[in-house]
Amino acid sequence: MSRVSFDQLIEAGAHFGHLTRKWNAAMAPYIFMERNDIHIIDLHKTVVKVDEAAEIAKVMAKGGKKILFVATKKQLKGAVAELAKAVGMPYVTERWSGGMLTNFATIRKAVKKMGDIDKMTADGTFDNLSKREKLQISRQRAKLELTLGSIADMRRLPSALFVVDVMKEHIAVAEAKRLGIPVFAIVDTNSDPSNIDYVIPANDDSAAAVEIIVSAVCAAISEGLQERKAEGKGDEKDENEEGVKRIEHGRSRNGAARRPRKAAASSETEVEAEA
Repeated sequence: MSRVSFDQLIEAGAHFGHLTRKWNAAMAPYIFMERNDIHIIDLHKTVVKVDEAAEIAKVMAKGGKKILFVATKKQLKGAVAELAKAVGMPYVTERWSGGMLTNFATIRKAVKKMGDIDKMTADGTFDNLSKREKLQISRQRAKLELTLGSIADMRRLPSALFVVDVMKEHIAVAEAKRLGIPVFAIVDTNSDPSNIDYVIPANDDSAAAVEIIVSAVCAAISEGLQERKAEGKGDEKDENEEGVKRIEHGRSRNGAARRPRKAAASSETEVEAEA
């Protein structure tokens, strides 16, 4: 049985793509038709792709791997953060700072700095500072927390990314590609799926559609975690700090473009620059 239904997706408006003049030809295999100059996504393929992505995510979770969810669109970030948090997965929903993956060592330094500030507060050192110093440190702590989000708890690079809107999150996708980290993504008709390993064709502007899809994937992750727990394994697989192996099987093949029928990050991270 599929994790999402055709009717659910229709009701959520997952089938509405962008204007035909804005289409990316590489998305042609996932387009059902044109209607009133709008591309209509083939939701039968969406259902299949959600099931494929969910099964792979389940296997990864069972293996103790972390999937980093990235969704910074205002109308989407709340739901995505809540769903990812519920299954213990990291997420970035405020802003993607360049170098979050490619300069992960610097990110860890920023996390340590945030931890040092917390330690100052806990041991009373903070209370002995001047009013001006307290204000500066408090602002720095708030800025770091906003920028880092839940990745402050990540001890190593994620094993995969789950991205909502590959155009908006193109820096995150580019960094993942550079490091060989596989990417799951909800991809709309105006986006290029060529750098995405697991394409889920759908309207990436619909909060309802995104929530249905992410919920299905997170439910699969939860199942994987439960199976891992039942086997008596730890919370996280012991992997090399910087090494992430790419999953080769299951990579999306988009095929040649056809017309549907009618009816990169810098070497210095932004976190480092801001700190």
